[in-house]
Amino acid sequence: MTSSSGASRRQVLAVAAAAATAPLLAGAPAEAKPKPKQPKTWDLTVLGTSDTHGNVYNWDYYKDAEFDDSKHNDVGVAKLATLVNQIRAERRGRATLVLDAGDTIQGTPLATYYAKQEPITSTGETHPMANAMNVLRYDAVTLGNHEFNYGLPLLATWIRQLGFPALAANAINEKTGKPAFLPYVIKEVRLGGHGAPKLRVGILGLTNPGVAIWDKANVEGRLVFADMVATAAKWVPVMRRRGADVVIISAHGGDSGTSSYGPELPNENPTALIAEQVPGIDAILFGHAHNEVPEKFVTNLKTGKAVLTSEPSKWGQRLTRMDFTLTRSKGCWKVVDSAATTLNTNTVVEDPAVLAAVRGQHAKTVDYVNRVVAQSSVELSAAASRYQDTPILDFINHVQTEVVTAALAGGAYADLPVLSIAAPFSRTAVFPQGDVRIRDVAGLYVYDNTLEAVVLTGAEVKAYLEYSAKYFVTVPVGAPVDPEAISDPAVPDYNYDVFSGVDYDIDISKPVGQRITRLVLAGTDTPVAADAQFGVAVNNYRRSGGGNFPGIVKTQVYNAQQEIRQLLIDWAQAKGVIDPADFFVPNWKLVREGVPVF
Repeated sequence: MTSSSGASRRQVLAVAAAAATAPLLAGAPAEAKPKPKQPKTWDLTVLGTSDTHGNVYNWDYYKDAEFDDSKHNDVGVAKLATLVNQIRAERRGRATLVLDAGDTIQGTPLATYYAKQEPITSTGETHPMANAMNVLRYDAVTLGNHEFNYGLPLLATWIRQLGFPALAANAINEKTGKPAFLPYVIKEVRLGGHGAPKLRVGILGLTNPGVAIWDKANVEGRLVFADMVATAAKWVPVMRRRGADVVIISAHGGDSGTSSYGPELPNENPTALIAEQVPGIDAILFGHAHNEVPEKFVTNLKTGKAVLTSEPSKWGQRLTRMDFTLTRSKGCWKVVDSAATTLNTNTVVEDPAVLAAVRGQHAKTVDYVNRVVAQSSVELSAAASRYQDTPILDFINHVQTEVVTAALAGGAYADLPVLSIAAPFSRTAVFPQGDVRIRDVAGLYVYDNTLEAVVLTGAEVKAYLEYSAKYFVTVPVGAPVDPEAISDPAVPDYNYDVFSGVDYDIDISKPVGQRITRLVLAGTDTPVAADAQFGVAVNNYRRSGGGNFPGIVKTQVYNAQQEIRQLLIDWAQAKGVIDPADFFVPNWKLVREGVPVF
């Protein structure tokens, strides 16, 4: 019985086993294998601004009206703050950082007022850009070249007023050889709620080497500015060794790879070169060029990794948003995906907290710029100043000539004829007939330049004019001339200079370098001799090498550190009347084969 029962049990089991395998033997599909477990991902968002240039309110101080342009852009930190707060709310509980790539405390009458009229170094008042940015709660800001415009004491005061670090790894103390400012920070953020892992984000700040030229008077003998690529190559490995899981660079330099000055200084716009040449970088927020670059990937030549870059236009018109997806394995973080875009601030209202923080300073600035300084006998417009000799540009040259002539009187250069150089900074500047206010003068001369003078020979004047004339495109004789398309888009208006004190023609039908076809002493037919000498009034930006004009970088014969805008205001106030009859002397024109274009 026992033997029979055991055999029977084995038969049953065998039949069951056969039944279980029968579908497989018949070719039926096998049960699907479980999918490999996907690694868990986390996300990080980095928001970026740049080149806010003293804009807090969405306000045009030169027009005394809400800001508007042909594309209906808006401006200001208050607009940026609204977008930032929306994204922070959307991402509540997840990591979001906010960075700025520089050029913050210069560019509007608001910023100028608290640097010149009531400087924060004297009053102890908090700078309006510190007030606004502290409300927005930035994580770090990079110093731009314009941060150095008002001198190192004011810059140091502003930095102390910030509730977050200011970075500039390549600004070096000339005496010690060490960084003059904080090179980088490593921010530890939690990627989610309580108990979520932490991520260490390294942020390296790079300022522009052009400061050594553009603000030479403020930094010479005190600061030197190292190459941005070499500086990144130095500090990125340091940040990685010190625990940075992700590295982001905030760089005040464009991505064109070119410079507005000569080769004697490191590259002005090296962002793409940094991404290409320096391994270990995940993303670069950049500025300086005032372009909108929503998303651009640059392949690192050493690692093959795609580095994310983005530039958020200017003045607070755009906000960059960078999004990163990360995984973690054996305690090491890896960025597995990244993307960027730019958001338009004209889609939101201004943040009331930012407006409130700067309201009194904004109101004081509006009151100041609306003060009447003189009466204009006629309307004077700068609209055509790029291609026609206009009274409003002669106003600048006349004042500069008067100041330099008076300063040179009685000295070694008293007998030299004084010429003057000015550029058409603004196409929209107007002195209305009747009341001329400070904002009208500031709208004509929008930069905080000071007046200097050098001695140039006749040959140097001609070479300078030839270089300036490259501003124009070549228009053959007989071809139609469109004033709106007459200039080379690669040359900004501020890099086209006109002279007073000599008479000259620019032939736009001829090649660059051969366009000054007539250059004579003022009011005569006498050609300017190559060895003639002139005192030349020029702004500090140009004299120190800005724009790379030939022959102008030399020892000054006059430099009283007087701001040109204020000299214009003082002249107008002293005269009481702005009348072209007092200063307009037509002395240059565009021609083709001697025939005037306009």
